[in-house]
Amino acid sequence: MSITLTFHGQSCFQLNDGTHNLLIDPFFTDNPVAKIEAKDVTCSHIAITHGHFDHFADCESIAKANDATVFAAYEICDYLHEQGHEKCEPGNPGGRIETLFGGISFTQAFHSSSFKGRYMGMPCGLMIEFAGAVLYHAGDTSLFSDMELLGQIYTPDVAMFPIGDRFTMGPEMAAVAAEMIGAPTAIPMHYNTWPAIEVDVKQFAPKDIEVLVMEPGDALELSAE
Repeated sequence: MSITLTFHGQSCFQLNDGTHNLLIDPFFTDNPVAKIEAKDVTCSHIAITHGHFDHFADCESIAKANDATVFAAYEICDYLHEQGHEKCEPGNPGGRIETLFGGISFTQAFHSSSFKGRYMGMPCGLMIEFAGAVLYHAGDTSLFSDMELLGQIYTPDVAMFPIGDRFTMGPEMAAVAAEMIGAPTAIPMHYNTWPAIEVDVKQFAPKDIEVLVMEPGDALELSAE
Protein backbone atom coordinates (compact mmCIF):
# COMPACT_ATOMS: atom_id res chain seq x y z
CA MET A 1 0.00 0.00 0.00
CA SER A 2 1.26 3.46 -0.86
CA ILE A 3 1.27 6.24 1.74
CA THR A 4 1.87 9.90 0.97
CA LEU A 5 3.76 11.86 3.62
CA THR A 6 3.52 15.65 3.24
CA PHE A 7 5.43 18.24 5.24
CA HIS A 8 3.73 21.60 5.89
CA GLY A 9 6.50 23.28 7.87
CA GLN A 10 7.47 23.51 11.55
CA SER A 11 6.21 20.15 12.95
CA CYS A 12 3.14 19.69 10.75
CA PHE A 13 2.93 16.54 8.66
CA GLN A 14 0.12 14.75 6.86
CA LEU A 15 -0.33 11.05 6.10
CA ASN A 16 -2.72 9.87 3.39
CA ASP A 17 -3.33 6.34 2.13
CA GLY A 18 -6.25 7.25 -0.12
CA THR A 19 -8.80 6.27 2.54
CA HIS A 20 -7.54 7.89 5.72
CA ASN A 21 -5.92 11.29 5.99
CA LEU A 22 -4.11 12.07 9.24
CA LEU A 23 -2.89 15.60 10.02
CA ILE A 24 -0.23 16.00 12.73
CA ASP A 25 0.27 19.23 14.69
CA PRO A 26 -1.61 21.58 12.33
CA PHE A 27 -0.01 25.02 12.10
CA PHE A 28 -0.82 27.12 9.04
CA THR A 29 -2.13 30.47 10.27
CA ASP A 30 0.81 32.72 11.22
CA ASN A 31 3.21 30.05 9.96
CA PRO A 32 5.70 32.00 7.80
CA VAL A 33 6.76 28.91 5.82
CA ALA A 34 3.39 27.23 5.18
CA LYS A 35 2.40 26.90 1.53
CA ILE A 36 -1.35 26.53 2.07
CA GLU A 37 -3.96 28.04 4.39
CA ALA A 38 -5.87 26.24 7.12
CA LYS A 39 -9.14 26.64 5.23
CA ASP A 40 -7.73 24.60 2.34
CA VAL A 41 -6.72 21.60 4.45
CA THR A 42 -8.71 18.37 4.25
CA CYS A 43 -8.28 15.48 6.67
CA SER A 44 -10.19 12.71 8.43
CA HIS A 45 -8.12 12.62 11.63
CA ILE A 46 -5.82 14.95 13.58
CA ALA A 47 -3.09 14.05 16.08
CA ILE A 48 -1.66 16.61 18.50
CA THR A 49 1.61 16.32 20.43
CA HIS A 50 1.00 19.27 22.77
CA GLY A 51 -0.87 22.54 23.14
CA HIS A 52 1.60 25.20 22.02
CA PHE A 53 0.25 27.48 19.30
CA ASP A 54 2.71 26.28 16.64
CA HIS A 55 1.31 22.75 17.00
CA PHE A 56 -2.31 23.34 17.95
CA ALA A 57 -3.58 26.77 16.90
CA ASP A 58 -5.39 25.57 13.76
CA CYS A 59 -6.68 22.32 15.24
CA GLU A 60 -10.13 23.56 16.23
CA SER A 61 -11.01 25.22 12.91
CA ILE A 62 -9.69 22.32 10.79
CA ALA A 63 -11.33 19.67 12.99
CA LYS A 64 -14.70 21.39 12.78
CA ALA A 65 -14.47 22.04 9.04
CA ASN A 66 -13.61 18.39 8.33
CA ASP A 67 -15.57 16.71 11.12
CA ALA A 68 -12.23 15.11 11.99
CA THR A 69 -11.46 12.96 15.01
CA VAL A 70 -8.73 14.47 17.21
CA PHE A 71 -6.24 12.35 19.17
CA ALA A 72 -4.58 14.35 21.94
CA ALA A 73 -3.91 14.69 25.65
CA TYR A 74 -6.94 14.59 27.94
CA GLU A 75 -6.78 18.31 28.70
CA ILE A 76 -6.60 19.25 25.01
CA CYS A 77 -9.69 17.15 24.33
CA ASP A 78 -11.45 18.85 27.25
CA TYR A 79 -10.67 22.22 25.68
CA LEU A 80 -12.00 21.14 22.29
CA HIS A 81 -15.19 19.81 23.89
CA GLU A 82 -15.72 23.24 25.44
CA GLN A 83 -15.34 24.81 21.99
CA GLY A 84 -18.03 22.52 20.59
CA HIS A 85 -15.96 19.78 18.94
CA GLU A 86 -16.97 16.40 20.35
CA LYS A 87 -15.01 14.01 18.11
CA CYS A 88 -11.98 13.59 20.35
CA GLU A 89 -10.00 10.58 21.57
CA PRO A 90 -8.03 11.52 24.69
CA GLY A 91 -4.85 9.75 25.76
CA ASN A 92 -1.66 10.23 27.74
CA PRO A 93 1.93 8.95 27.68
CA GLY A 94 2.06 5.16 27.82
CA GLY A 95 -1.38 4.69 26.27
CA ARG A 96 -2.38 3.40 22.84
CA ILE A 97 -5.59 4.05 20.90
CA GLU A 98 -6.70 1.71 18.14
CA THR A 99 -7.82 3.65 15.08
CA LEU A 100 -9.35 3.06 11.67
CA PHE A 101 -5.92 3.45 10.09
CA GLY A 102 -3.96 1.45 12.68
CA GLY A 103 -3.15 3.02 16.02
CA ILE A 104 -1.61 5.90 17.93
CA SER A 105 0.60 5.38 20.99
CA PHE A 106 1.43 8.37 23.16
CA THR A 107 5.06 8.45 24.29
CA GLN A 108 6.73 10.78 26.73
CA ALA A 109 8.30 14.05 25.64
CA PHE A 110 10.22 16.48 27.83
CA HIS A 111 8.75 19.91 27.14
CA SER A 112 5.77 22.02 28.29
CA SER A 113 2.22 22.42 27.00
CA SER A 114 -0.16 25.38 27.21
CA PHE A 115 -2.48 27.38 24.98
CA LYS A 116 -3.56 30.97 25.64
CA GLY A 117 -2.34 30.65 29.22
CA ARG A 118 -4.18 27.39 29.88
CA TYR A 119 -2.45 24.15 30.89
CA MET A 120 -2.88 21.57 28.16
CA GLY A 121 -1.67 18.41 29.84
CA MET A 122 1.48 16.40 29.33
CA PRO A 123 3.42 16.92 26.11
CA CYS A 124 3.70 13.77 24.05
CA GLY A 125 5.49 12.09 21.23
CA LEU A 126 3.43 9.96 18.87
CA MET A 127 4.14 6.45 17.62
CA ILE A 128 1.78 6.17 14.67
CA GLU A 129 0.78 2.91 13.00
CA PHE A 130 -0.59 3.96 9.64
CA ALA A 131 -1.65 1.53 6.92
CA GLY A 132 1.13 -0.92 7.79
CA ALA A 133 3.91 1.62 8.37
CA VAL A 134 5.13 2.86 11.76
CA LEU A 135 6.19 6.50 12.14
CA TYR A 136 7.57 8.22 15.21
CA HIS A 137 6.80 11.92 15.63
CA ALA A 138 8.90 13.03 18.60
CA GLY A 139 6.92 16.22 19.22
CA ASP A 140 8.89 18.92 21.01
CA THR A 141 11.37 17.27 23.32
CA SER A 142 14.86 17.04 24.67
CA LEU A 143 16.95 13.91 24.34
CA PHE A 144 16.05 11.14 26.81
CA SER A 145 17.51 7.66 27.23
CA ASP A 146 14.19 5.80 26.88
CA MET A 147 14.24 6.65 23.17
CA GLU A 148 16.40 3.57 22.76
CA LEU A 149 13.71 1.44 24.40
CA LEU A 150 10.99 3.04 22.26
CA GLY A 151 12.95 2.13 19.16
CA GLN A 152 13.31 -1.47 20.30
CA ILE A 153 9.60 -1.82 21.09
CA TYR A 154 8.04 -0.09 18.09
CA THR A 155 10.79 -0.40 15.41
CA PRO A 156 9.53 2.61 13.42
CA ASP A 157 10.18 2.91 9.68
CA VAL A 158 10.46 6.71 9.71
CA ALA A 159 11.12 9.14 12.57
CA MET A 160 10.73 12.92 12.76
CA PHE A 161 12.86 14.90 15.23
CA PRO A 162 12.92 18.56 16.30
CA ILE A 163 16.37 20.04 15.72
CA GLY A 164 15.89 23.81 16.21
CA ASP A 165 17.55 24.05 19.65
CA ARG A 166 16.52 26.58 22.35
CA PHE A 167 13.04 25.04 22.89
CA THR A 168 13.93 21.45 21.87
CA MET A 169 16.97 19.40 21.00
CA GLY A 170 19.54 20.93 18.74
CA PRO A 171 20.78 19.03 15.69
CA GLU A 172 23.63 17.22 17.48
CA MET A 173 21.38 15.90 20.27
CA ALA A 174 18.68 15.07 17.74
CA ALA A 175 21.22 13.00 15.82
CA VAL A 176 21.84 10.95 18.98
CA ALA A 177 18.06 10.59 19.38
CA ALA A 178 17.77 9.30 15.82
CA GLU A 179 20.48 6.72 16.45
CA MET A 180 18.70 5.58 19.62
CA ILE A 181 15.32 5.25 17.91
CA GLY A 182 16.99 3.44 15.02
CA ALA A 183 14.48 4.12 12.25
CA PRO A 184 16.23 3.78 8.88
CA THR A 185 14.98 7.23 7.80
CA ALA A 186 15.03 10.40 9.92
CA ILE A 187 13.34 13.69 9.03
CA PRO A 188 14.31 16.96 10.77
CA MET A 189 11.55 19.36 11.84
CA HIS A 190 10.91 22.37 14.09
CA TYR A 191 13.75 24.50 12.74
CA ASN A 192 14.33 27.60 10.56
CA THR A 193 10.73 28.79 10.93
CA TRP A 194 11.87 31.86 12.90
CA PRO A 195 15.31 33.31 13.71
CA ALA A 196 15.28 31.88 17.25
CA ILE A 197 15.34 28.32 15.90
CA GLU A 198 17.61 28.78 12.90
CA VAL A 199 20.21 26.01 12.64
CA ASP A 200 22.35 24.37 9.98
CA VAL A 201 20.45 21.23 9.05
CA LYS A 202 23.72 19.60 7.96
CA GLN A 203 24.60 19.31 11.64
CA PHE A 204 21.83 16.74 11.95
CA ALA A 205 23.91 13.75 10.88
CA PRO A 206 23.05 10.51 12.69
CA LYS A 207 25.30 7.57 11.85
CA ASP A 208 24.04 4.89 9.44
CA ILE A 209 20.64 6.59 9.06
CA GLU A 210 19.27 8.27 5.96
CA VAL A 211 18.45 11.92 6.64
CA LEU A 212 15.60 13.18 4.51
CA VAL A 213 15.35 16.98 4.52
CA MET A 214 11.85 18.05 3.49
CA GLU A 215 10.90 21.59 2.54
CA PRO A 216 7.39 22.89 3.31
CA GLY A 217 5.06 21.55 0.64
CA ASP A 218 7.23 18.52 -0.14
CA ALA A 219 5.55 15.13 -0.38
CA LEU A 220 6.99 11.64 -0.66
CA GLU A 221 5.64 8.16 -1.17
CA LEU A 222 6.16 5.53 1.49
CA SER A 223 5.51 1.86 0.88
CA ALA A 224 4.02 -0.40 3.53
CA GLU A 225 3.07 -4.03 3.62
